[in-house]
Amino acid sequence: MSKIYANAAEALDGLLHDDMLIAAGGFGLCGIPELLLQAIKEDGAKDLTFASNNAGVDDFGIGILLQTRQVKKMLSSYVGENAEFMRQYLAGELEIEFNPQGTLAERMRAGGAGIPGFYTKTGVGTQVAEGKEHKDFDGETYIMERGIFADLSIIKAWKADETGNAIFRKTARNFNPPAAMCGKTCVMEVEEIVPVGTLDPDNIHLPGIYVHRIVQGTHEKRIEQRTVREA
Repeated sequence: MSKIYANAAEALDGLLHDDMLIAAGGFGLCGIPELLLQAIKEDGAKDLTFASNNAGVDDFGIGILLQTRQVKKMLSSYVGENAEFMRQYLAGELEIEFNPQGTLAERMRAGGAGIPGFYTKTGVGTQVAEGKEHKDFDGETYIMERGIFADLSIIKAWKADETGNAIFRKTARNFNPPAAMCGKTCVMEVEEIVPVGTLDPDNIHLPGIYVHRIVQGTHEKRIEQRTVREA
């Protein structure tokens, strides 16, 4: 059975509902599943919780779902670049669970590996540790973090074959693979789909076993802060 769908809306058909937890790949505006996020906006599912490094900017990425008030909670490590995110949080309209970046990535990876919890030193003695179990190992204090088990994963790859074996470029590799792993269903948008056997097995970053649906599309690839050298 083919994993390839004609467009993002078809790839998400039957998967979206209110009050679901979605793990989204990307880092800043790099490697974000922009086509799938637009399809979620058009679907209208609401009261969504997103596990994502950040929420994009006001009019791009998860930011478009903040504008339509479809997001009720963010599990994130960085919340800059998005004025609407800040406004909703300060107004008490948006719940935020802050995570150090490494912790968030490991929470996703742990969920994908079936690990319900793990201990880390990151966050000990800060607000991140409040309400969490503390335990000492070899004289050092650690806190327990829970693995993330998402209802849906949405990711973006640079290149993939027809079975979902995927390659990510540079920074896009930070969160896309762990986000893919932790969802019950993973939908991946990709810039280029190639025949099976085309990709060098040693270069594959995400095995196709994690990917259930694939859509190819054209991407905008925005830059958050464009800086240029003076002439």
